[in-house]
Amino acid sequence: MENTATQNKNPLVRLIEKAYGGLDMSWRNVILFAVGTAVLTAFFMIVPIFKDTSFERMGSLFESWIFFAVIIMANCYQKEDTKNGSFFDKIRQPLICAAKVFVFFLISQPLIYLLEVPFKEMGWKLFGYYPYWFKWTLATIPMAFIGWYINKKNWLSLIILSPILFVLTSDYIGAFRFTFKHFPIRLVTAVFCLAQVLVYLWVFTPKLVQRLLGFFVPLAVIIVMNVMLPPFDTNVNSFLPDDVMLTENAVVEIADPTSVDITVTDFGEDTSINIHATDYVETTFQITDGDNVYHYRIRIYEDDGGHSQIEMQPIGENITKDETNADETSSME
Repeated sequence: MENTATQNKNPLVRLIEKAYGGLDMSWRNVILFAVGTAVLTAFFMIVPIFKDTSFERMGSLFESWIFFAVIIMANCYQKEDTKNGSFFDKIRQPLICAAKVFVFFLISQPLIYLLEVPFKEMGWKLFGYYPYWFKWTLATIPMAFIGWYINKKNWLSLIILSPILFVLTSDYIGAFRFTFKHFPIRLVTAVFCLAQVLVYLWVFTPKLVQRLLGFFVPLAVIIVMNVMLPPFDTNVNSFLPDDVMLTENAVVEIADPTSVDITVTDFGEDTSINIHATDYVETTFQITDGDNVYHYRIRIYEDDGGHSQIEMQPIGENITKDETNADETSSME
């Protein structure tokens, strides 16, 4: 009877039920899953036809990785009676879930960069972006441990899902707005994020009131935020154009700090900066690192395809203290 009922279900329902609870998420399959998603992501990042599309976003944004992580968490759940068990018995499944999600990210993220190295102009410097993702990889341990409890399918599930629902709602609203302005760019992203919200609510929250709250509360909050906050907001990490190496003493001064904020995030050979802009602007900034001073011009603009672009270039010749001392010595001779 159960098999007959399953066969009579809509194919889409059967697919969703299989993806969120019907997969064998063994350690072997977690590793294969990590390798497969890394290869797919690298493919989208490398092949020119996918440039500036929703598929290329897999390599830099969260929506796809939320999707993969939730699939792992949903398939690490097995019904067990642990009421009379020890404390370890009660947390054994969440611990295994956290470990599997962590290993998934630990394998997939650096593998993406490794696969891109031969095809990208930056080469091995691509790994300068990895520290950002490694921090998120470490964060998956507590997040996946807590996230495992979405499988309880109750009010706690909705509370745990709330941050994910807010992120995805923000993504699909932003993507739909962008699509209306630059159709059909980001349409796939918009539909993908909206579909995740609907699927998660359908799978993990059995009550109608939970589903309505999970859908409309994030939607209302994001709409209000979009009305109150600046219409443009971008936050990216970038290397300096002349590959200088900064120390932790580096200080950034911006000529027009009202629309853009720049901070040094990594030092030494992996020196990089974070750029947070709330408007399209062209300005200059200076980095003072001890006796060394570096000058740059930065331009933040929207290209013909509707994408936000950032250009940086050094101003003049940035002379370091060592070069200055060398010039003085040469003059004395």
